[in-house]
This record gives sequence, C-alpha cells and structure tokens, in this order.
Amino acid sequence: MSTVNKVLMAPDGPEFSQLVQGYWRLGSWDMDAQARLTFLKQHIEMGISTVDHAAIYDAGHCETLFGEALKLDPSIREQIEIVSKFGINGIATSATEKRVSHYDSSKAGILASTENSLRRLGVEQLDALLVHRPDFLMDADQVAEAFNELKQSGKVKHFGVSNFTTSQFDLLQSRLDAPLITNQVEFNPINFDVVADGTLDQLQQHRVRPMAWSCLAGGAIFSAQTEQVKRLRATLSELGEELGADSIDQVIYAWILKHPSNPVALLGTGNIKRVKDAAAALTLKMNAEQWYRVWVASKGVNVP
Repeated sequence: MSTVNKVLMAPDGPEFSQLVQGYWRLGSWDMDAQARLTFLKQHIEMGISTVDHAAIYDAGHCETLFGEALKLDPSIREQIEIVSKFGINGIATSATEKRVSHYDSSKAGILASTENSLRRLGVEQLDALLVHRPDFLMDADQVAEAFNELKQSGKVKHFGVSNFTTSQFDLLQSRLDAPLITNQVEFNPINFDVVADGTLDQLQQHRVRPMAWSCLAGGAIFSAQTEQVKRLRATLSELGEELGADSIDQVIYAWILKHPSNPVALLGTGNIKRVKDAAAALTLKMNAEQWYRVWVASKGVNVP
C-alpha cells in the first residue's frame, strides 16, 4: 500500500498530508456512522490524515455526519488535521430572510460560522479555517479581527483562503500577523487558469502550497463528449501506458502534483479503492514533455 507523506503547507505553517480527503459529498455516500469511521481509519492508515470540510456542504450536515463518526472513537482526533471553510450562506427555508445565496465575511459571521462548525464536528479546535470564496464586501480589517480572536481563543490554529485572486490574497495578507497557509483553488486538465493567471506563481513566491480541488473536474473528464475532453482522454490514456498507471485518475493527479507550486490534492470520492489508487499516483514521475502534452490536448493548440 502506498504511503502518503506529510508536507509543510507554508513557512511556519502546519503539515498536511499530500492528499487531502474531502467530505463535501459525505451525505450521499450512504454510510452509517460506523462505516464513516471505518473509511476515515482506512485513509488515515494510508497517511491521508488531512480532511476538508465547509459550513456550506449540505448546509452543515456533512460536518454533523463526520462528527458522529468521530464521536465513536475520539482518539482519532489526534491523528487528523481538520480544515473547514466559512463564508457562503445558502438560501434559507424562510421566505423572509436570505432570499439569495450570498457571502458573509463579517466578524460576527465568521465567529458564528466557526462556532457552528466546531459544534457539528464535535471538536474544540480547527487546524485550519479558510475563507471559502471571495466576498466582494470583505472588510479585511474585520476578517483579521475575527482571525485574531479565533487564534487567541485556541479555536483555530491556522488560516487560509479559497478561490482568491492574487490581489484578494494580498489584501487579506496585508492585515494579518501570520501568513495565510494556502489558497484552495480549482486545478484540473479542463480548467487550469490558475497556472497562467498568477495564482500559483504567487503561492510559489511565498512558498505556500495550494490545495487543488476538483482535480477530476467533477467527473467530466470521464463522461463529457466535448472535443476538448475527447482529446484529453486519449492523451491521458496514452500517458497512462507510458507511466505504468492503472487509470487516468492517477495520470491526472501526477499532472497536478508535477507543478512546482507543490499542490496538495483534494479527493472527493467515498470509495476506498479509488482513494488507494490516488495514493499510488504519488509514485508516478511525469516529465515536462508529458506535462505539456496534457496542456496541448486541453488547449487544442501548441504552446506559443
């Protein structure tokens, strides 16, 4: 069985596993609490110790389900790093408030969301708390005040962002005493804008690792019938043979992890076999020409 190592996310930052188990689909996995705990223990045994949550996932229910599993064996808490996110408010059931999904990065909103996540998860501290999406009404000073309060109270160890542009990252960082430890961004062979728009350059500059989400493009790489995806499937299959991969999933993870910003990759599956396959991808070594073959297949043109 492949062992997943821990890596330093940022200078003076935490160590996370190089693959992170995402739990945003936990509510659809059809597992009881014991099965959830078994799954958690299985990926911990592989070295995948970091787990990813968010307040918005199934309106908080995913955190509740995870907390129920954790309650069956509280000793597991010391073996994992818990990441959660705040800031997206869904539409309320009441017609009198929250009529549209919206963002909330106010100090009160951050503190309330974090308290609710801690309660649902049944833990006293998060290893990292991320701003889930940029809030166009974000007051960076308010966010900093909330982060400082959460840090001083021991409720959150580290802070980061998700889906931030470089300017948004710089703005928030300018108000913080401690460095942001990640920017969680979409990164897959269909959508890799972050490679060219400066996002990954900025993270590499500061030696901050990105967390790559939607690595498999929500399954589109396997099912979509666009010309782009057809080219990608053919190229990924060809590379799979060259690299000795068992699946194109593994080739995709190898492609993402090849980037010098040194991403950690989020997994979305609840199938332990696919988790094991992803872990095996860490042994694949892709060269530059192979990496650019995926780039060319996606873009449909040669590099300039």
